[in-house]
Amino acid sequence: MAKKTYVIDTSVFLSDANCLYRFKNNDIVIPLKVLEEIDKHKKRQDSVGFNARLIIKHLDALRAKGSLHKGLRIDKGLGILRVAKASKELPEDLDFNVPDHQILSVAFHESKQNEKRKVIVVSRDINMRVIADSIGLISEDYETNSIVEDKDKVYEGYAELVVDDEFIEQLYAGEDMYLEEDMVAKQKLSLQPNQFIMLISSANPKKTALSRFIDYKNPLRKVSSKVEAASFGIKPRNKEQSFAFDLLFDDDIPLVTLIGRAGSGKTLMAIAAGLEQTIGFGDHKYKKLVVSRPVQPLGKDIGFLPGTMEEKMLPWLMPISDNLEFILGNKQMFKSYLEKGTIEIEALTYIRGRSISNAFIVIDEAQNLTAHEVKTIITRVGENTKVILTGDIEQIDNIYTNETSNGLTYAIERFKTSHLSGHITFKKGERSKIATLASQLL
Repeated sequence: MAKKTYVIDTSVFLSDANCLYRFKNNDIVIPLKVLEEIDKHKKRQDSVGFNARLIIKHLDALRAKGSLHKGLRIDKGLGILRVAKASKELPEDLDFNVPDHQILSVAFHESKQNEKRKVIVVSRDINMRVIADSIGLISEDYETNSIVEDKDKVYEGYAELVVDDEFIEQLYAGEDMYLEEDMVAKQKLSLQPNQFIMLISSANPKKTALSRFIDYKNPLRKVSSKVEAASFGIKPRNKEQSFAFDLLFDDDIPLVTLIGRAGSGKTLMAIAAGLEQTIGFGDHKYKKLVVSRPVQPLGKDIGFLPGTMEEKMLPWLMPISDNLEFILGNKQMFKSYLEKGTIEIEALTYIRGRSISNAFIVIDEAQNLTAHEVKTIITRVGENTKVILTGDIEQIDNIYTNETSNGLTYAIERFKTSHLSGHITFKKGERSKIATLASQLL
């Protein structure tokens, strides 16, 4: 196979600092302007800053092998890496003072210098790829870090299984019912720990039972349709919400992921369960409820906003505070719990370095996190702490992730085989009829 030359854009390095090692035996050209742009991000306290610092370290280490200007071999079996200056060989319509155009000029020059070699611009910036194609350059998105091929293949945490009528009767009667691998395989299913199953009677399709699969050595766990956060009156309105409560109130599952469109109830369910187990009338399993969501950009300093950290974060956390006030009944009670520290509003930027114990943590809009940021959050978990990640993978504001590579999707796919985690995808909107219709049509 003929060798190619890849011209790498800044956005690729800021999403994956190890991308240098993912292009096999092909040559890599880094425009000098990219190094300047990377330098501007190195002080950020999020995954973008982490990747900026890491790629600088990689390049500095490679200098021991030779000259970045003249070119050096990245590693055995890999291609040649070279840093190149911008060239003014660009169509007149493109302003050379624009950084993106300077980066494209490098690719344009490379393609003219060696017309027999395929030169490809790799960028996560959609507009850069469009411009590259418009001036005759081949352009590609960087997708190596996608955890799944397509968003429709993301694990949903739910399956349907046809069983004998007697099987359902025995389950309702309270008997321990086990699934057989052969029976599941015949229906072309592959079950994961804590996956929810709707059992459907082979004799009467309208006769069903909701259950949770643990593994083949343990009996199915029946899911009650009467699950509710008793002290706050929040009740599930559909089977997905019932599944969510089943996970949220299970002490043996410290990580729960919930995805769904706006108005599906994922955040409300998580906060209601957290309040119930923190300040409810029953047993207080946790000392505090910690709530947060990414601030875009996550690493941006929020110091310019007035007030305490809680006051600074409140504008970003209005959807969460709305849910808290709705559940608690009034704003004053919400403020009272904030003052006591029972409810804590935390900036994700400052979670690194902490060890959070005895807490129920809700991270909303987790689809805007990168895989590294999700790892940072989960690795902060101490004893007796439960983490809930909620979000909608179809609404991503972070330019360095997409539907298949964001941190929420990454957590779902990586943890789906673990008994310590559970996931469910919400299908139905419950906010209002118009909200549900809008999420489908707009």
